[in-house]
Amino acid sequence: MIVPSIVAIRLVADPGISPNTTGLPGVNEAKQIVGALLTFGLIGSVGGLAVSALVWALSADNGNSYYASRGKVGVLIAAGAAVLLGGADALITFFQGAGATL
Repeated sequence: MIVPSIVAIRLVADPGISPNTTGLPGVNEAKQIVGALLTFGLIGSVGGLAVSALVWALSADNGNSYYASRGKVGVLIAAGAAVLLGGADALITFFQGAGATL
């Protein structure tokens, strides 16, 4: 049985194309727009976290278990959104390089 070498697989699998910032005009503006969207997303996450925590606290104090549990879910969703938005660049960078080397 013939087993292809890693070098041969790498040569076949690598088309020689990599991301660049000079291929299209407006790349810097697109980066600024995405950065602004991340900022608005983080602001929204903080607002959602505050509202959800308030609903959780008031509902738990009033004995309304349904809204208290919905407030807990809101806190978790807002915190998860903040984690994903804050780490979006690191996540994309990690997964972009995950398949780069054999």
